[in-house]
Amino acid sequence: MGKNTFLQDFKAFAMKGNVIDMAVGVVIGGAFGKIVSSLVANVIMPPIGLLVGGVNFTDLKWVMKAAEIGADGKEIAPAVTLDYGQFLQATFDFLIIAFAIFLFIRLITKLTTKKQAEVAATPPAPPAPTKEEVLLTEIRDLLKEKNR
Repeated sequence: MGKNTFLQDFKAFAMKGNVIDMAVGVVIGGAFGKIVSSLVANVIMPPIGLLVGGVNFTDLKWVMKAAEIGADGKEIAPAVTLDYGQFLQATFDFLIIAFAIFLFIRLITKLTTKKQAEVAATPPAPPAPTKEEVLLTEIRDLLKEKNR
């Protein structure tokens, strides 16, 4: 019985709207991140690299220890490098992704606020009269006719 309850609890948890919404958000966020990373790497960074003298940021590094080459010309030990260009590229990616998300959230907020303002500006319809009110109105109207 414990196993069945565990599975039922897990199913209830997994099927909650928040969990499913979060999963969809993660998938869409990953895809959005790839799109923006491609935008940064393939569209934005080449002109910036051209402006700064044809530098490809991902190639920037500081060689702390050169590679060791043996007498036969083969590499014995690889070079030890500090690849700060990769860090710069990741920082540019982050800033542009953060800015794109900021613009998207700002747009959604404006649309939501505008829709809420439209809903708030529309007055609610008056409630329909109750059966008692209808009956009392009819009695009043009958009394008015009788007194005339």
